[in-house]
Amino acid sequence: MISSVTTPGPEVDASDLPLRRSHDTRVRCYSSQFADVMEMRAPAKTVAAYLDRHEGWFRRCAAPMEVASLGQNGYRLTLGRFGNFGFEVEPTIGLELLPQSQGVYRICTVPPEQFQPGLRDLYDVEFNAALRLEEQNAESPQTDVRWELDLSVWIKLPAVIGLLPESLVQSSGDHLLRQIVRQISRRLTWKVQEDFHATHGLECPPRRRAQF
Repeated sequence: MISSVTTPGPEVDASDLPLRRSHDTRVRCYSSQFADVMEMRAPAKTVAAYLDRHEGWFRRCAAPMEVASLGQNGYRLTLGRFGNFGFEVEPTIGLELLPQSQGVYRICTVPPEQFQPGLRDLYDVEFNAALRLEEQNAESPQTDVRWELDLSVWIKLPAVIGLLPESLVQSSGDHLLRQIVRQISRRLTWKVQEDFHATHGLECPPRRRAQF
C-alpha cells in the first residue's frame, strides 16, 4: 500500500505513459546491481533438475512473502512493507522464471498491467536476473550457482518530498533500495540453498557473507 499518492496532472496520462518515461519531477528512479553465489553440493545436472521445478522451491523459499501464480512460469510476489520520509510502500512485482538455456536461468519482470493495472500509476519495476551453473572440479561433487541482479525502480513520490534537498532524496532512496534487495535476495538465496540440500538429503554448506 502507498500512504500518499498524487494524481498526475492533465499533461501526464499515467495509463498511457509508463513512469519510466514520465517527465514528472515527482518520479524518481532508483537502481542497484548485486551478485552472489550459492554453493550446491551436487553435480550440475542435479542442481538443474531442481531449478527446473520452480513451482515447488520458489513458493517454499519465498515465504513469508506472499506468492501467487501468474501463468506457467510467472509469480506475483509481495515483498513486504517499507518506508522512507514517512512515505510507505508495499511493493508487489511480477516475475517470470524463464526455462534454462545452456545452463543459464533468467528471471525477468512481468508487466504490472498483466496482474494489477493500477500499480503502474504508483511505481514501475525492471527486474533482470541471471543464474549460471558452474560445476567445480573437486573431489566431491559441487556446483556453484552464480547469480547477478540488475534492478531499477521508478516511483512517484508525494509533492512534499520535493521540498527536501535533491541529493538527500536520491541517496536515501538508493540506500533504502539496497537494504530491501539485500534483505530479500540474501534471505532467498540462503533458503534456496538450504531447501535444495534438505530435499536431496545433503549437508548444507555454512552461510557465507554476501558479495554486496
